[in-house]
Amino acid sequence: RTAKSAPSGGGPATAFADTVSRLVEGVEKQTAQANAAVSGMLDKSVDVHDAMIALQKSELALQLTVQIRNKFVQAYQDVMRMPV
Repeated sequence: RTAKSAPSGGGPATAFADTVSRLVEGVEKQTAQANAAVSGMLDKSVDVHDAMIALQKSELALQLTVQIRNKFVQAYQDVMRMPV
């Protein structure tokens, strides 16, 4: 993982951005593992069950990420509808 320069005194915004970044990296990692498992299954170096488990993990990680995004969008819309 490469170091990223953060603005000084970033506080909660920086922590939130780091959390989202880690979440996306986790999904990408699960997807890469699933792709590798399927490729291994095709050349018979990985068991079919292991490939299916990797695919399910990848799918669940993506679904979790989408649901978290939906909650953030909903919260943002709720805040924007509040009277000032």
